[in-house]
Amino acid sequence: MSFPKNFYWGGATAANQCEGAYNVDGRGLAKTDVTTAGTATKPRGITYRLPSGETGIAPMFTPYPKDAKGVVLDEHYYPNHNAIDFYHHYKEDIALFAEMGFKIFRMSISWSRIFPNGIEDKPNQKGIEFYRNIFKELKKYNIEPLVTISHYDTPLYLEEELGGWKNRQLISLFDRYTEVLFNEFKGLVKYWLTFNEINSLLMFKDFMPNMSSEDIAKNYQSLHNQLVASARAVKRAHSIDPQYQVGCMMAGACSYPLTCNPADVLRNQKKMQDNFYYCGDVMVRGEYPVFAKRLWEEDNVKLECTEEDIKNLKEGKVDFFTFSYYSTTCTSADESIAKDGLGNFSLGSKNPYIEYSEWGWGMDPIGLRYYLNEIYNRYEIPVMVVENGLGAIDELTEDKKVHDPYRVEYLREHIKAMEGALEDGVDLIAYTPWGCIDLISASTGEMKKRYGFIYVDLDNEGNGTMKRYKKDSFDWYKKVIATNGADLD
Repeated sequence: MSFPKNFYWGGATAANQCEGAYNVDGRGLAKTDVTTAGTATKPRGITYRLPSGETGIAPMFTPYPKDAKGVVLDEHYYPNHNAIDFYHHYKEDIALFAEMGFKIFRMSISWSRIFPNGIEDKPNQKGIEFYRNIFKELKKYNIEPLVTISHYDTPLYLEEELGGWKNRQLISLFDRYTEVLFNEFKGLVKYWLTFNEINSLLMFKDFMPNMSSEDIAKNYQSLHNQLVASARAVKRAHSIDPQYQVGCMMAGACSYPLTCNPADVLRNQKKMQDNFYYCGDVMVRGEYPVFAKRLWEEDNVKLECTEEDIKNLKEGKVDFFTFSYYSTTCTSADESIAKDGLGNFSLGSKNPYIEYSEWGWGMDPIGLRYYLNEIYNRYEIPVMVVENGLGAIDELTEDKKVHDPYRVEYLREHIKAMEGALEDGVDLIAYTPWGCIDLISASTGEMKKRYGFIYVDLDNEGNGTMKRYKKDSFDWYKKVIATNGADLD
């Protein structure tokens, strides 16, 4: 079975990793704007100022001192400030996407570009016009926007002054934000995603094993509030425009038992429930799964959940399912086994049957076919793979070429896996590889960890011309799209 005639081929980005212009045209701050650069071995940091005036830096994903406020300090480099300056290059970049033949482009909206602090009564019109111009430019080339409403881009004011998503007040503020988006961009956007990798809040338990029980409980409540906000957004979208389609977006938490030991199998089943199906069941089926009670008891969680919340979740079920997929890990019930297999927000043991990238992520195309089958057979709604790709160090030659056969090989095998899933009966409708143009790495803040078909002349310290160059993979992907996946050579 070949790819369907109307299959959406494209690519994916996120506002905070590509737009830049962090303080231009009325945009407010997000946490990424006070996040420094890092490396694969040195974590990114959050810079802050205490009421006393003293400044400091805290590792990313750890809380900074009480009463401290995130602040931009002159002595640090913040890679997201300029990123790849998509804000001023979007016409050039979209033209390159069109040259490749994109049918869809996944992007996100920066909440603080629409509501700088998240609490304003009226939106920032310059922010609205910026995104309207992008959507019009995409439509000019018949490229469908796939828009993520919240992609790790909550206004910093909401995080620091209101406590972030553990505060239920953010539900009503998200209501206001989404109402503006759905009304302003009616007729320009069809496909929306509410929260990027919403399940990552629970995956932090494995990724950061030293999390306090208090922080874990807060994450459950924050996640619940996001799930309610998402459901309310789905209902709102359908009421404003029946043509709107709204999907969920999950971090692909695919893992296997390390051995056929039944204890490993059971532990892995639990991991998949906790990290993936907990959120998927709520967003697709409209209610918490039966194993949620076990989870709440294990983590001593007393969830604040109202009758109205239950009603909203039931009435705000998503129309389609999307997820990121980069790697897989293995699960062992034996705590002495090393957790040396990295993934996107996940830790596990290395799989002896697969290869690993420079950043330690397991490359497993067959796992994508397996995962697509698991997801579709559980939920039976259309599926999109909205992030997938290989982060690697690319070299720009003297004649301005980038030869990246390793990227072509990685993507080729994953496309073959998707074709296999279609043969299995999965209703797969779109594929948007991550970082279709090089952008700032979310995890490390580096530029050298590149995913794109388009090379951006920028280094880890922010030096470069910002010029765009086509990689060899650009022409390869153009051929893949032109043949609808038939020619992968």
